[in-house]
Amino acid sequence: MNYIFEIIDKTGRKIRLTKKIWSKIRKKHYEIEDKELILETLNKPDKIENYEEGVIYYYKYYKNKLLPKRFLLVVVKYLNGNGFVITSYFIDKIG
Repeated sequence: MNYIFEIIDKTGRKIRLTKKIWSKIRKKHYEIEDKELILETLNKPDKIENYEEGVIYYYKYYKNKLLPKRFLLVVVKYLNGNGFVITSYFIDKIG
């Protein structure tokens, strides 16, 4: 299996995080120390935003983070009804 996890989000859509993308996130965004942050953001987002056709932004605020950037953004691309995490990183405010 090439997936770290597969969940159903709060809108009822299936989302997967692949091992390859998780590896890229960990290398580029070291502040995301645990995949559970991504999972929690997808399960209980503070905001869901349509970015463009087939791309959805999930946001979650983490007040206990020591970083100035405390909102986790998880970007999900939907193909044929299935969602795939394409990146995730912390930002300082919701766009």
